[in-house]
Amino acid sequence: MYSRFIIAALFAGASAGLIAGLLQLIFVQPVLLHAELYESGELVHFGGGAISAHPDLPGFDAMRDGLSLVFTMLTYTGYALIMIALMGVAEDRGARIDGRSGILWGVAGFVAFHLAPGFTLAPEVPGVAAADVSARQIWWFATVGAAGVALWLIAFGRTWIVWAIAAALLVAPHLIGAPEPDVFTGPVPTEIGALFAARAFGVGLAAWVLLGCFAGYFWQREGAHADAQANA
Repeated sequence: MYSRFIIAALFAGASAGLIAGLLQLIFVQPVLLHAELYESGELVHFGGGAISAHPDLPGFDAMRDGLSLVFTMLTYTGYALIMIALMGVAEDRGARIDGRSGILWGVAGFVAFHLAPGFTLAPEVPGVAAADVSARQIWWFATVGAAGVALWLIAFGRTWIVWAIAAALLVAPHLIGAPEPDVFTGPVPTEIGALFAARAFGVGLAAWVLLGCFAGYFWQREGAHADAQANA
């Protein structure tokens, strides 16, 4: 069981993380680099426009981009460990786990880790006003935890009371509200921030769907392999 858990998580996390990292380099990183030009003062936003809406951005950097890919693969391997541990619990409760059902697990992971906290605390580009980092981190972890528990109750609950508790857990962090700065200000145009948030959510959804699919597939495959060895 332990080897099945580790192998499935490593393969699923590394595969999904590699694809997620490549998507981030293609779609998200250029927006970040663009925002950093405003943060550093190389571009100036005047409200009616900017010195250049399409500046020359830094090209491929082997060290920076390589480390970014490795970090993303490690991050999604961590996510895979959590997901597959929960898949194992669900399988013991009679749930079928495979690549197809894993897609739903991936969507649930995206909702818990991206959509739920991002509904109130949206992804931010460099240079925008923000509240205290520690306060935002506490709120983010609490929101992710509440969303994760809520989604589990929705999936495996059997009564309206359980589902009502799940709904309350989903809504509560947003009624409390995320920490916000006293004044919203910054040199980055709102169009850049909106594009970054949209692409961050899009890449996050794609990555989590792939992670769930890979996790379900490798979990099922390693289980079938273990059964074959036991019966040999």
